[in-house]
Amino acid sequence: MLTLWGRNNSSNVMKVTWLLGELDLPHTRIDAGLAFGRTGTPEYRAMNPLGVVPSLEDDDYTLFESNVICRYLCNAYAPKSGLLPQEAKGRARVEAWMDFQQTAISPVMGTVFQGLVRIAPEKRNWEAIHAGIARGNQVWGLLDARLATMFHVALNDFTLADIVWGVHVHRWLNLDIPGRAETPNLSAWYKRLLDHPAYVTHVASIPMT
Repeated sequence: MLTLWGRNNSSNVMKVTWLLGELDLPHTRIDAGLAFGRTGTPEYRAMNPLGVVPSLEDDDYTLFESNVICRYLCNAYAPKSGLLPQEAKGRARVEAWMDFQQTAISPVMGTVFQGLVRIAPEKRNWEAIHAGIARGNQVWGLLDARLATMFHVALNDFTLADIVWGVHVHRWLNLDIPGRAETPNLSAWYKRLLDHPAYVTHVASIPMT
């Protein structure tokens, strides 16, 4: 029995709920984090030492870190899905772009999203927000250039790399972000993601709060 801990408006939780939807895997989700609490309890910290979301329970097995959870679900439940290729070079390419998401765009989107959405206007650090937007333009620009010749992020097939980047591109393209650069290839890829019902359900239709 799969149990996912985390609120549905967390970008890291969205990666997992979208993947669960793509794979049509039965599961239970328990709200946790921010207003829902639960992440500071000893029981939760036993699953996730930092007390963040998401966490996954698979019967008596527990796991944390969103990208690792996505890899685990593919390996355990859908090894032939193509979302995480079995062939070494294809898998390495997908995992490289997954790691790049964590190191390059996740910090940027944390600064920009938190600053524009979750922090009151009078308390915003505009210097940090503008620096985040500038860095976002650089990183999203790299992906835009790649998507000029690629149908998806890592390979021409849809993979986990699209999932972990896709939760952020929805916010980047739909928030009112001052100075956001034009990225036509990124926008075209985003439209292709909207053809995935699970993306619409678990990412695009979730209020940005």
